Amino acid sequence: MKAYRDMTREELGIEIEALKKEYKRFQDMDLSLDMSRGKPCREQLDLSMGLMDALNSSADLICEDGTDCRNYGVLTGINEAKVLIGDMMENNPDNIIIYGNSSLNVMYDTVARAFTHGIMGNTPWCKLDKVKWLCPVPGYDRHFGITEYFGIEMIPVPMSENGPDMDMVEKLVSEDEAIKGIWCVPKYSNPQGYSYSDETVRRFARLKPAAKDFRIFWDNAYGIHHLYDDKQDYLIEILAECKRAGNPDMVYKFASTSKITFPGSGIAALATSLNNLEDIMGQMTHQTIGHDKVNQLRHVRFFTDIHGMTEHMKKHADIIRPKFEAVEKIFDENLEGLGIGTWTKPRGGYFISFDALDGCAKAIVNKAKKAGVKMTGAGATWPYGKDPHDSNIRVAPTYPSIEDLKTAATLFTVCVRLVSAEKIFSEMN
Repeated sequence: MKAYRDMTREELGIEIEALKKEYKRFQDMDLSLDMSRGKPCREQLDLSMGLMDALNSSADLICEDGTDCRNYGVLTGINEAKVLIGDMMENNPDNIIIYGNSSLNVMYDTVARAFTHGIMGNTPWCKLDKVKWLCPVPGYDRHFGITEYFGIEMIPVPMSENGPDMDMVEKLVSEDEAIKGIWCVPKYSNPQGYSYSDETVRRFARLKPAAKDFRIFWDNAYGIHHLYDDKQDYLIEILAECKRAGNPDMVYKFASTSKITFPGSGIAALATSLNNLEDIMGQMTHQTIGHDKVNQLRHVRFFTDIHGMTEHMKKHADIIRPKFEAVEKIFDENLEGLGIGTWTKPRGGYFISFDALDGCAKAIVNKAKKAGVKMTGAGATWPYGKDPHDSNIRVAPTYPSIEDLKTAATLFTVCVRLVSAEKIFSEMN
């Protein structure tokens, strides 16, 4: 197809009129489709229904060490769950705390404790004049929501296929003591689906932050969420790399089973150094007596071991891989060569990142909404919801049925073409 900017004014005018008719055809379909969040579809949730049978009223609820999962206690989680999640996270079970169902909840609590009581004896953040945070962009809107809620000043850091701009990260953290953390989704990142390169991980481990209480918030949400058996991204394990670099306490690593079993009732975990664990547990003892051990045991009995979990994830991939491929095919067929957008083709995770022409993202998302397709709000992938380029759109293919998804993706390309053509046409004037 001919690039829009190479068209004459007359050719572009004809294209706009054709696109308006096509858009009207979608409006007349009275659609109501949702591509706004990265949620598992019903077929994915059905994969974990065996969880409901893993335990019953006659089940043995006693752990290997004699712990009765029905009772109080075991602040950091049962050992069997630590072993299972430790294998999933590639960490020693001794370095892990098992929590409730939400890793986002754990991240919020971790920031909140730093504000009220400080980290490992350092000044509580609430007593500081300014707290700053580095935010790779585009990034995860709920991460940004936590730091915005606490009034932390967020500093955008550009992302590439290798991860965040490490020259910028190294310079900022070494010069500014007010910078206390950075959000990271290091594998199949939200929304681009990028995985950090070996060099990026090593440079993270060797940071020299001005703040003693600087922490990398390493949200490995998609650690085993591959789309392909034969094309998988691999990541250097950050805790081990930090230890080798002489920075053993610099990382909090988060994960959960939210997109493995049931998002509403999975288990979350934090892996970190023994020093950090001691600091966290000293505060946790005043917060809880322990999390849901029955649910922890249920997950262990359902999966048995990491092999059971990885086989389970292959079933997830079989369901969502065709959806990603369908969206990518429609984008290729309808947008390739027009010069009005680029998109990622991830090998795992839950999202495709689309970059439109500057100044077009909000208009595209609004047009899609008016035709019955709900998408993540334009700007959500930037701190404060403000994309300075108004160009990035997060596409979430997992939740709709594949037929609905094809319809939504096709409509999306019509919106991209129409908004882009009108922008270029107006610039010709």
